[in-house]
Parts: sequence; structure tokens; C-alpha cells
Amino acid sequence: MGKSPGHRKWPDHKVDEQRLGERMRVEAAGRTVAESADVIRVREDGQPDRYYFPREDINMSLLERTDSSSECPFKGTAHYYSVDVADRHLDDAAWTYEEPYEEHAALQGRVAFYDDKVREIDVKPVI
Repeated sequence: MGKSPGHRKWPDHKVDEQRLGERMRVEAAGRTVAESADVIRVREDGQPDRYYFPREDINMSLLERTDSSSECPFKGTAHYYSVDVADRHLDDAAWTYEEPYEEHAALQGRVAFYDDKVREIDVKPVI
């Protein structure tokens, strides 16, 4: 997609990615939506930690693409999914960067979940 305009405009703003060495799970309304040992944690200034799961480790049948999108000057255009579990429709509860900026190419093909905004979603290590 090219270089991030955000990193050029605000070079001191940190958006750090780290591959975690532990298995993580996403649960929504008590049901497992994703589980993977290949998770990338993103730590961004002013934001809560976000965990990006590879699509192949997500039960994509529980996600439905919405028309929503947003623009991040650091990562690119986010496209959203609703999560449908246990008779619950969690609107725009997950997102993906299909064509992230070069600095965050590792996020391509991954999905993150709003565990801080959607009460029914929990992202945690598998013990």
C-alpha cells in the first residue's frame, strides 16, 4: 500500500508489533471465536493493547462483514465485522487491515477484536 503518512507526520508516535509466544483465545458471550499461538500484539501510544489473530485460526462463520470502515494514518483502512454468537449480534466488534501500510504489513490477513468496548468479548492467554 505504500508508506504510512502517520509515521512521517508524527515520527515520535509509537506503534509497536510483537509476535507473542503464547496461545491466545477470543471468547464472545462464552463461545470461542478464535484461538491461536500466532498472535501479534500491537502497542500504540494512547491506545489499549490489541491482539491480531490469523484468519485461519478464527471461526469466520461467526463474523459478518459490515459496511463500516475507518482510516488509521499509521496502519491503513480498517474494515469491520460484526460477531454473532449465542443470540447476540455484536456490531463492528472486530476489524482487519486488508492492505496495511508497509510498516505494518504483518497485520495483513489478521483480525483484532474490541475486548475493551464490547463487554461480551474477552481476549486472554490460554492457560
